[in-house]
Amino acid sequence: MTNIQAASDRKRYRAVSLDIDVCTHGSAADRVIKLARAGRGSYVCFGTVHMIMEAVDSPKFAERVNAADLIVPDGMPTVWMQRLQKAEGAERVRANDLMMLLMARAESESLKVGFYGGRPEVIEAIRNRAGREHPDLKITYAFSPPFRPLTPEEDDEITANINSSGTEILFMGLGCPKQENWMAEHKERLNCVMLGVGASFDFYAGNVKESPAWLGRLGLEWLYRLTQEPKRLWRRYLILNPRFVFLAGRQFLRRRPD
Repeated sequence: MTNIQAASDRKRYRAVSLDIDVCTHGSAADRVIKLARAGRGSYVCFGTVHMIMEAVDSPKFAERVNAADLIVPDGMPTVWMQRLQKAEGAERVRANDLMMLLMARAESESLKVGFYGGRPEVIEAIRNRAGREHPDLKITYAFSPPFRPLTPEEDDEITANINSSGTEILFMGLGCPKQENWMAEHKERLNCVMLGVGASFDFYAGNVKESPAWLGRLGLEWLYRLTQEPKRLWRRYLILNPRFVFLAGRQFLRRRPD
């Protein structure tokens, strides 16, 4: 199995259902900045086991994620799959880390950022922390949408507001798969790069504790998160994870030599 080249500057490797890019924090940030400066609609997804399995169960969702301008390897299992396919320089790029790096880059490079998703108090906490840590960061849009389907009129108004705000980097905190579907559906209507960072909103706001780094390196961050939110996450980790292991193993057993 060879890597899948979607563009001359991208190296992507199959992880069960998704073609995930090989990148570092720095190269991912550089690509996002480049997309932001292009002034057209684009989006970035963060490849996790959860997203991979959502794509397994929904071919339409898989198509939308694979059409992203960048799919970041956020999760050690995705990195291990890249390394098993001899991907050079494969490393994990966490959504929360990249979000914070991009906020710093946006501050220094005078790029406008926005936040869409999460509860109102989460949005407020994000703005407060960002104001303390990045006083010169231009936050031009921040909105907590209602927890129900939007009417066409509401959707049109939100889209118009994002565009009129001049936002160039829009962080999305709707959760998977909602945020990925939203980004794909709005790519042609917006003039910014969107990043589906999901739970990073809660991490950055301080509502949810992050896993210790050493657990993440062992690929056990899921276990820590399960202990923090068992009612919400038990199905994702106790059902989807074993299915992923089976499908990942089958992928390599069926692999033909290069």
